[in-house]
Amino acid sequence: MSCWCLPGRPRLWTAGCDLYVMTRLLGYVDISDPRFVAAVLAITFNPLFWNVVARWEQKTRKLSRAFRSPYLACYSLGCAILLLNFLRSHCFTQAMLSQPKMESLDNPVAYCVGLALLGVGTVFVLSSFFALGFTGTFLGDYFGILKEARVTTFPFNLLDNPMYWGSTANYLGWAIMHASPAGLLLTVVVALIYVVAVLYEEPFTAEIYRQKASQSHKRS
Repeated sequence: MSCWCLPGRPRLWTAGCDLYVMTRLLGYVDISDPRFVAAVLAITFNPLFWNVVARWEQKTRKLSRAFRSPYLACYSLGCAILLLNFLRSHCFTQAMLSQPKMESLDNPVAYCVGLALLGVGTVFVLSSFFALGFTGTFLGDYFGILKEARVTTFPFNLLDNPMYWGSTANYLGWAIMHASPAGLLLTVVVALIYVVAVLYEEPFTAEIYRQKASQSHKRS
């Protein structure tokens, strides 16, 4: 089956291709499999958890008071996020291994492409972490731990939210290396959840720094 189009209708051609690809993926994937469902839940839960906790802390400062330090509170949340991310990756891998491979991806070229994506994603994730530091990575601004200025060094000079898209590239590469349609479908879920997280987080973070700038201006 080929991707269809009508003359002068490139959008219909694109939609047809997308529909064909998704149909093929779904033909390989049992979305009712408990391990697949667990992976979807883990992918969805993680950003929800850290956003709810971070906003609650920003409004109440209860974590900072409980730990008697905003830094200790932020480190604790960061460790919890790391553990949840390890669980998410484990669920992702188990969901892949429990479902069939796609023959057209089960070859050395595809494996190398997946490995390259995994390498690029890892570079983005690690370089983002080193540029932001622990508190900058793990929502320190919600704990009142603010940076003096926006980070513009690599990889932030290449794209916004490089840690999110680096993580997405990691999952995409991992799925391709395993020739896994389930992994590809879960990667789509990862990307969509990150898009929602960015839309939710960025205005709120911008408001935190706007308030900081306003307070600094009043003091001066």
